[in-house]
Amino acid sequence: MALRIITKHSNKMITMRSLSTTTILTRAGAGAAAAAARAGTAKIGAKRATDQSPPVLTFKRQFHPSLLSLGETIKVPSMAESITEGTLKQWLKKKGDYVEADEEVATIETDKIDVAVNAPKAGTITDIFAAEEDTVTVGQDLFVLEAGAAPEGGAAAPKESAPEPKKEEEKAPEPKKEETEKKPEPKKEAAPAPPPSKPAAAAPKPSAKKDEEPKKVSTGDGPNRTETRVKMSRMRQRIAERLKQSQNAAASLTTFNEIDMSSLMSFRSLYKDDVLKQHGVKLGFMSAFAKAATIALREIPAANASIEGDGPGDQIVYRDYVDLSVAVATPKGLVTPVLRNAETMNFVEIEQGIAELGKKARDGKLTLEDMAGGTFTISNGGVFGSLYGTPIINVPQAAVLGMHSIKDRPVVVDGQIVIRPIMVVALTYDHRLLDGREGVTFLVRIKQLIEDPRRMLLA
Repeated sequence: MALRIITKHSNKMITMRSLSTTTILTRAGAGAAAAAARAGTAKIGAKRATDQSPPVLTFKRQFHPSLLSLGETIKVPSMAESITEGTLKQWLKKKGDYVEADEEVATIETDKIDVAVNAPKAGTITDIFAAEEDTVTVGQDLFVLEAGAAPEGGAAAPKESAPEPKKEEEKAPEPKKEETEKKPEPKKEAAPAPPPSKPAAAAPKPSAKKDEEPKKVSTGDGPNRTETRVKMSRMRQRIAERLKQSQNAAASLTTFNEIDMSSLMSFRSLYKDDVLKQHGVKLGFMSAFAKAATIALREIPAANASIEGDGPGDQIVYRDYVDLSVAVATPKGLVTPVLRNAETMNFVEIEQGIAELGKKARDGKLTLEDMAGGTFTISNGGVFGSLYGTPIINVPQAAVLGMHSIKDRPVVVDGQIVIRPIMVVALTYDHRLLDGREGVTFLVRIKQLIEDPRRMLLA
């Protein structure tokens, strides 16, 4: 309708109407522009909102590495089914040290073996949760290991710089002492009375030191009589417990005999060099006694048995194999690693097995598998010069054979007195399992086999 009216009127009116139309169009365009601006503003706001979201994601990405930098918490490893705790005996590394993968970090002492704690991977120890001599349990947090490459050695510099200020501190008190010495001098000049009082005060100080010295010594003029109290190791506690348990549980009885070692010593002197050259092991007396024991145990099976069951025991377990426990003295105490299926071994194999177990025992590398079990024990106290002895049964075993030193003694052979190398052997057995007849027969059988080693080929 507006267009029609505009065409009917004059040109001026048309111009005015066109202008008004233009104005309307302009206003409409402005409205559209405003709407577009609002839409643009919303888009910009949304864009800003999206632009602000990445920092949050970036913050999270930066947060996770910080957690990883805390490192991995290493726990006390499982030691055995029967062992739940131990004593942290030694830290081989300290906080801040770098360790390689599988490198030993600490040693835990148990009542049976020493357990090594190794680093699962290369890294730096950032924290330690236990001190030496602390009791630790399986699964307890032990230390924190942060994985990474070895440091360039910058940590050593502050350690060297740290003692330097200490030296300066040590030097600092020296001028103070000089100042204190200078201060009393003017006092002495001002008042003559105080000087006598000061030496009087200095006199009691040495007397106090004299009073401290005799406190460390129990007798005034005699030699020093000091006592050192040391905590008993777990292994020593276990040894004491086991030995007392043996005395309380077993009805122990010991029988003795003498063995002429002439034949075995001659046999050894003939073949020891060849055995050492071919097999790399020394031929000793232990292999002969071990082999003789396996033969005697087969003939007297009660000596290879044990009592098991409820209370004092109501069952006897007989075994057709011989797991030979060999007593080995170590700096931490007596251990008895086991030579398994000794009845199937010859002299050389027995010597090799005993040598390997002895080395592991001295190096502290025995495992629980090396110590578990055992059906019969041999103890050689002769290496320490023992002449006689009554060995204690290693419960629940039934018997233990004790070897002693070899001494030249006069003996009667075929009606004549001759000098022969004699070893006294002892067999302690549990009288609940073995009667006197079986115990004595067992030891006599070993005597026969050692005095004539050829009998072992016929057994």
